[in-house]
Amino acid sequence: MPDWIKSRIRTIPDYPVKGIMFRDITTLLQDARGFRKAVDEMVYDFAGQKIDKVVGIEARGFILGGAIAHQLSVGFIPVRKAGKLPFETHSQTYTLEYGTDELHIHTDAILDGEVILLVDDLIATGGTAEAAVKLIQKCGGRIAGASFVIDLPDLGGAQKIRDMGVKVHALCAYEGH
Repeated sequence: MPDWIKSRIRTIPDYPVKGIMFRDITTLLQDARGFRKAVDEMVYDFAGQKIDKVVGIEARGFILGGAIAHQLSVGFIPVRKAGKLPFETHSQTYTLEYGTDELHIHTDAILDGEVILLVDDLIATGGTAEAAVKLIQKCGGRIAGASFVIDLPDLGGAQKIRDMGVKVHALCAYEGH
């Protein structure tokens, strides 16, 4: 796993609950060269593919997704928690490693057949990414792939998304939670 990226990620034990090792990318984001390199590498596996829009998952996926959309010169779509989007939405309930929640996307965010790159900071159990994939599909989007900074392979999320037929790319992986 690339040392350059892991050296820019802070680990916070027992956050948000005991037993979770929170991988904090704010230290990566504040490093201009590291942030730029992360964005470059998150799109590298999708170079040459037609991508119409980037979907970012609340909240760190907004930061990364916005930068990636800018770099690709395409639109950005936020996928948000319940009650945060002002227009009609599709919704999808999901399970995280420490609870459940619901994601929403505007019903008119994606045109039928548009090719989407899904972006977030981390994939753990895959519940959030799976919900986002289902929302993109409800809107008629086709998914070019999903790109993450961090994969927690022991939790099986990346494989869950691959099993849905979605290409998954992560810059680094951490064992355990």
